[in-house]
Amino acid sequence: MPLHPPYLLFLGDAPDSLAAKTATGIRHWRPEWCRGQMRLPGCAADLGLPDMTLEEARAADVRTLVVGVANRGGVIGESWREILMKAVDMGFDVAAGLHERLTDVPGLVQAAQRAGVQLHDVRHPTGRLAVANGVPRSGRRVLAVGTDCSVGKMYTMLAMEREMKTRGLKATFRATGQTGILIAGGGISVDAVVADFISGAAEALSPENDADHWDLIEGQGSLFHPSYAGVSLGLLHGAQPDGLILCHEPGRAHMRGLPGRQLPSLDECIRLNLECARLTNPDAVVVGMAFNTAGLSTEAATRLLGQTADAYGMPCVDPVRTGVGQLVTALVGRFGS
Repeated sequence: MPLHPPYLLFLGDAPDSLAAKTATGIRHWRPEWCRGQMRLPGCAADLGLPDMTLEEARAADVRTLVVGVANRGGVIGESWREILMKAVDMGFDVAAGLHERLTDVPGLVQAAQRAGVQLHDVRHPTGRLAVANGVPRSGRRVLAVGTDCSVGKMYTMLAMEREMKTRGLKATFRATGQTGILIAGGGISVDAVVADFISGAAEALSPENDADHWDLIEGQGSLFHPSYAGVSLGLLHGAQPDGLILCHEPGRAHMRGLPGRQLPSLDECIRLNLECARLTNPDAVVVGMAFNTAGLSTEAATRLLGQTADAYGMPCVDPVRTGVGQLVTALVGRFGS
């Protein structure tokens, strides 16, 4: 079910900006959807949007209150529940990507039914999903893969979508995580899909399309991460990607959340991702790389990106520092527009 902008971004009592990273992502990628922010006393996050009450948001034609903050355990704070109930009673849809469901808040479902509004638990897929069939389908697809979690896969795909649309190409970002869904207005959070249906979810998310249309599919996890490799593999099979973009953060000391476990080499990551992708698309190739060089100086980042591009014969960019133009150019050069 699609989400309906404009949004009022609820920041609650977020202790810092990191706690509001979902709202920050929406603000960055879909500023035209964001009318204001709502903060409780003690909130230390600020998106630079007008502070609004629910009444002010209603006057500004806001349609959806988005819970853009996460706390430890992903629970709906007690201080939030009265606000959520009031928002529903006033006719707002409500969306959240927390582990705790909006539908589990006592009385909220009944209130939403009375008001004729929708509750969107975007982390929890609804509807029936089929198992994958691996049958080739029309259209083109790019999937972000990574050496680890949280290395910029979503950001890279969103940046490529923007660049491709700027060039007049047909392109759609396909969200596979809760933040991406709130940015895109729809999608499937594959980390909450039963294992047998992950590949089928990817097929449903990226269906047949025009021959010259590109789906930019948000990747999840890493084939090398013991906690999340299963989700990464399911996405690879279901996406049937024509092109892969390898995402990496140089200098990371260990796999995220697993001290002592080293990241794979770029060579290992390319080899295994291609081997797995070619089960459903034998022609899959790695088109380029996207590095998060935030921890490096400008000089060191420029040198590393250039050396990597030369060594592998493909573009290597930092989507923030350099943009993704080289990746799009390589994609179009290999597959056409």
